[in-house]
Amino acid sequence: MLVIGIDPGTATTGYGLVRENHDGTLSAVDFGAILTPADMPMPLRLLELYQKIKEILFLHRPESSAVEKLFFQRNVSTAISVGQGRGVALLALAESGIDVLEYTPLEVKQAVVGYGRADKDQVQAMVKAILNLDEIPTPDDAADALAIAICHLHSARIRQLYS
Repeated sequence: MLVIGIDPGTATTGYGLVRENHDGTLSAVDFGAILTPADMPMPLRLLELYQKIKEILFLHRPESSAVEKLFFQRNVSTAISVGQGRGVALLALAESGIDVLEYTPLEVKQAVVGYGRADKDQVQAMVKAILNLDEIPTPDDAADALAIAICHLHSARIRQLYS
């Protein structure tokens, strides 16, 4: 199964595609970040984000997707901006007919590291190890998106056991 993980934002949206191989191992197919210029008007930034996500979906045709849930931020303007990016990502995925599941940062850390309060360095090191990569994926948003996809694949295994 090929899964896309998305770490949403308006300025930077991370994406990571992870495939579960026949032997149960996971491998990175593609990852990166979509960047939009700060001086671009918000509607155009959201349009660019939407178009880039659609291009990635068309290119790779993932079977499922996972998006990080928005958690309460102290900075309201940051939370709104992330929420707008999330909305665009969810729209692109829904329009493409791809099932979406959402995970909190705590759930992602628990699935990838085994500890919900793990720090960013621990998550990145485990993403590198799980996907057998030569180095930690950059930027951070891409590593986070890969972690979200890994969480989704691990959760799918558990869901299958109970269905």
